Amino acid sequence: MTAPMPVRPPDPPMDRVPEKAPEKAPEQRRPTRLLAPLRETGRLFTLAGTVCRETFRRPFQVREFIEQFWLVASVTILPAALVSIPFGAVIALQVGSLTQQLGAQSFTGGASVLAVIQQASPIIVALLVSGAAGSAICADLGSRKIREELDAMEVMGVSPIQRLVVPRVLATMLVAVLLNGLVSVVGTLGGYFFNVILQHGTPGAYLSSFSALAQLPDLYISEIKALIFGFIAGIVAAYRGLNPRGGPKGVGDAVNQSVVITFMLLFFVNMILTAIYLQVVPAKGS
Repeated sequence: MTAPMPVRPPDPPMDRVPEKAPEKAPEQRRPTRLLAPLRETGRLFTLAGTVCRETFRRPFQVREFIEQFWLVASVTILPAALVSIPFGAVIALQVGSLTQQLGAQSFTGGASVLAVIQQASPIIVALLVSGAAGSAICADLGSRKIREELDAMEVMGVSPIQRLVVPRVLATMLVAVLLNGLVSVVGTLGGYFFNVILQHGTPGAYLSSFSALAQLPDLYISEIKALIFGFIAGIVAAYRGLNPRGGPKGVGDAVNQSVVITFMLLFFVNMILTAIYLQVVPAKGS
């Protein structure tokens, strides 16, 4: 007997073609790319809020704070003093030349000192703190992240933000405030020297114009700017250090990005603070 022939299943109708899965249009992926900067901004603000909350959590890391304070101060004190001298000289020379053209040489001291205290000093401090201290903070946290030290701390129940980020941010803020006073003094002395020696100004007129135009809130806004700039530099450096991409190369890229982002934010925030100050605090004698 012969085996029965296998029965072949009927062919599907020709008019029914299997449907393909619909492809995602490029327009559907655009919102994701556009929302990426917003997500990064939201995470940055979230980290800032977490740092503010964890600052009042006990125990406070006193030893870590002192070590980071000394590290930030040691790499920024000498450059800040050296950079403030040419800044004060350039401002004094430029303002002195302008006042001579206008016939108001007696106001050279007040105008140059106010420019140094209100604008130049906080900007110098911010650039040095973000460039020197911020890059060091970002590199340190980034290297710990790629070695999975931060993940190990979280497994053990230790908050990396409270243990590592908070002392670094507070140290950066304190150093920025102290450096601002140093830069203001050195920049003012440098402007006085160059105005009196090179432009043959009168020492008495320089000092009298300063006392006539300057007021105590000018120093307050300078210190407030330095405090806010130090906070921004520390937060941005910590955020980029906690989120490196691509291994060791990503740590280097994160350091560069932290410095650039900090510079952009500092100039923008400085513009806002200056505009608010000029609207709220009236000029002396007005």
